Amino acid sequence: MSAPAPSYASGTSDVPLLGETIGAVLTRQARDNGDLEALVDVQAGKRWTFAELDADVSRLAAGLLAKGIQAGDRVALWAPNHGEWVITQYAAARVGAILVVVNPAYRTHELKYVLNQSGSRMLITVPAFKTSDYRSMVAEVAPECPELADIVFIGDPEWTQLSTGTEPGPEVMERQDSLSFDDPINIQYTSGTTGFPKGATLTHHNILNNGYFVGAVCKYTSDDRVCVPVPFYHCFGMVMGNLAGLSHAATVVIPAPAFDPAATLKAVAQERCTSLYGVPTMFIAMLADPSIGDLDLSSLRTGIMAGSPCPVEVMKRVVSEMGMTEVTIAYGMTETSPVSCHTRTDDDLERRVSTIGRVHPHLEIAIVDPETNKIVPRGTRGEFRTRGYSVMRGYWNDPEKTAEAIDEAGWMRTGDLAEMDADGYVKIVGRIKDTVIRGGENIAPREIEEFLYTHPDIVDVQVVGVPDEKFGEELCACVKVAEGKTLDAAAVREFCTGKISHHKIPKYVVIVDEYPMTVTGKIQKNILRERMATQLDLAPGEAGSKPV
Repeated sequence: MSAPAPSYASGTSDVPLLGETIGAVLTRQARDNGDLEALVDVQAGKRWTFAELDADVSRLAAGLLAKGIQAGDRVALWAPNHGEWVITQYAAARVGAILVVVNPAYRTHELKYVLNQSGSRMLITVPAFKTSDYRSMVAEVAPECPELADIVFIGDPEWTQLSTGTEPGPEVMERQDSLSFDDPINIQYTSGTTGFPKGATLTHHNILNNGYFVGAVCKYTSDDRVCVPVPFYHCFGMVMGNLAGLSHAATVVIPAPAFDPAATLKAVAQERCTSLYGVPTMFIAMLADPSIGDLDLSSLRTGIMAGSPCPVEVMKRVVSEMGMTEVTIAYGMTETSPVSCHTRTDDDLERRVSTIGRVHPHLEIAIVDPETNKIVPRGTRGEFRTRGYSVMRGYWNDPEKTAEAIDEAGWMRTGDLAEMDADGYVKIVGRIKDTVIRGGENIAPREIEEFLYTHPDIVDVQVVGVPDEKFGEELCACVKVAEGKTLDAAAVREFCTGKISHHKIPKYVVIVDEYPMTVTGKIQKNILRERMATQLDLAPGEAGSKPV
């Protein structure tokens, strides 16, 4: 009897990798598909053909050059989804600036860290969005950001001057032609298990090819129209959405600045979208929206669900009620641009709900014993690792954390426990790392702990994830209060409000006298997590896959 095959797979493909920069692909699409629709901002009522998009990108690129932006300079973008976001993404790529994408939910504490850690020279943002007053937050933070030379609010006269005030000359294309596809072009801050977020640094080659092969797996052509309600600041939106569309000459449709189930469904029907993206909670919200029965969604064919496991009944309804017979499941992480595994459009329902699919084209994956670094036999649990063109350049200005994440052979350590079956399909079964995944967002408990330590009445705090029916996991802060002081959950949450993102504010705050410890004095977070789930009367939940 032969031994089981090793848990290793490589994504063979007869389609070569793209050897171009992002700007060059936009130039090519404007030349070859100039009259096709490239981008639709539904709420703003704006549309661009590839030729029009290319022209607007060149105008903004000329404005960036006029401001003295050099290749390698960091330009931060802090805004919700809209057409100007996409234009800024491509204009930065055209001049070789590294786009630092900032979560619109960030508050002053996080914004200051990102701007300073990245050394951003320019910040492009919006005056306000929902309840966020960006002007006042920027005014508070800017004096503490010494490298920040320019701040531009979209819609202000300064934005008009930057985006349309300089007629593109030959220097724009000269700059584009001087760039290498291996140049870093994007920094995305991702929560790890310790401290502040780390800046995953990605190249043209990383994200352009990942977007291209995501589109290839979904079988995109220039006839496809991709509805993208997921945020652009994340790889799901800007890579799997924008760059998948660009590289296949498909149309990207922005339904609204932030996810709204009714607006998304309306955009799908109105724009005759063939593909729709979302995390499972977004699809659940759309299926529950009263408008769904009144809209014609028959144009839908495919799409991507990612961020956490999809319940079987939800997948069945997405297929039957929304017509997404070729919907796919994707798995990845920011550090790998993001997708490394993907179900195919013809995979059966069982594989779409129980696995994350097979290896992506041109990549390698392996399940490894984290103690020995040896590849385990198929059917055996181990750490999921991936290698190939998609692996980031590293964490920005953090070689130590980079070395911890990428081993000497180039394998990216994901921290996820997984199994590979005989056919190469992978199932995520848990996590090695301490990361909490709430509604598809990676959250580092340590980051929140470090912030809560600044409260004068908190002497110790441990943050864990606890089960949640809606988001998969929610945050629970287990707080030790200084002697003689009193503190309640409302006061802790009030302390967080306005300083850290709303999704990082613990839903539960429990005052404790002690933590479960090992004999060597290490806090046993797994036992603390179980204890809190029991104390709060929360049903145990499954560990989710990493958000892409």
